[in-house]
Amino acid sequence: MHKKLLSTLLLFSIVILLFSCNNDDTEQEYIDVPTSPVKVDLTQVPYPKLSDYHFFNGDMKNQIPSLNVIPYTPASSLFTDYAHKKRFVWMPIGVKATFNGDSNVLELPVGAALIKTFYYENVQPNNTTRILETRVMIRKQTGWIFADYVWNDAQTEATLDLNGSFVNISWKDENDIIKTTDYRIPSEVQCIICHKSTQIVNGNPQTIHIPIGIKPQNLNFNYNYGTSSQNQLIKWIEQGYLNNNFTLPTENNTAIDYNDTSKSLEIRARSYVDINCAHCHQNGKHCDYRPMRFAFNETGNANGPANMGVCVDTQDMQNFAPALSKIVTPGNINRSMMYYRLNTTNETFRMPLHGRTIIHEEGLNLIGQWINSLQPCQ
Repeated sequence: MHKKLLSTLLLFSIVILLFSCNNDDTEQEYIDVPTSPVKVDLTQVPYPKLSDYHFFNGDMKNQIPSLNVIPYTPASSLFTDYAHKKRFVWMPIGVKATFNGDSNVLELPVGAALIKTFYYENVQPNNTTRILETRVMIRKQTGWIFADYVWNDAQTEATLDLNGSFVNISWKDENDIIKTTDYRIPSEVQCIICHKSTQIVNGNPQTIHIPIGIKPQNLNFNYNYGTSSQNQLIKWIEQGYLNNNFTLPTENNTAIDYNDTSKSLEIRARSYVDINCAHCHQNGKHCDYRPMRFAFNETGNANGPANMGVCVDTQDMQNFAPALSKIVTPGNINRSMMYYRLNTTNETFRMPLHGRTIIHEEGLNLIGQWINSLQPCQ
């Protein structure tokens, strides 16, 4: 009798144990964590085709970013013959960018990629959208490399081409005016001119390649991500793309959209030259032998007017007319070297050196208004 009762209790305990285990397994559901399809094999890049990276979902021309490919935009955009731009960043899992100061480019980790697509809307004759190129910068162990992908007419693929070329294109702008340009797709050498920085390493100068626009001062504002609007730097932190070891730039240290007429002429002009000129006119950059220092953090202090070229001699630059004796002559655009060089398409004289073949009318008007607002030289 006791043996039978003992056997019954043992069997009952086993059933309860099995039921409990099965119940636990049911509650602990398997969670499928999605992974990004992006492929950036540093031993193989640059790939021959843009599609090889899998940066975009669906039809590439729609520019819908894949998982963990994050769109971004600077406060002010570098002028490129009125082309529209879409920018994205991608990083491998487990690495983050480092903050090096409000005015310095974020230090992106090895394996990171920056993607920038150039396109026009209302392209003639059929008012279509046409993508011309997608530029990719990739951070390898040895530094940044460039890869430029030129899109086909069918807008289905873009192929690697670092030789440079021209594309004639006409489009209708927001005022229904037809504009035309021979849009210049840069060569690798031209990319290097704008993206190089000379640094002293062990007492010797060393030239490296760097991005331009990803400075905290340029990203410190809200971006509409579709489902939400959020400060871009906070977004990068939450994405795991940026170390959270800094405070956001102050208002005084934040560049603005130079098209924002609610802001002062001074800060608009400073923001304009920062994004359009400072990548060459800084210490260690392509035009550092010139006296101007156009970086946003160098134009808001006591030396700011001089760094912007106000009342600064041109030093007989390229034998220009004697009337252009100052980089900026307050109140007189016709005696200001800066205005002259922004107002020409002659490749010998125009500024910036690369990135435009036509005059940026809105930018020229902004700089003209700023010059006319200045007090005379003492």
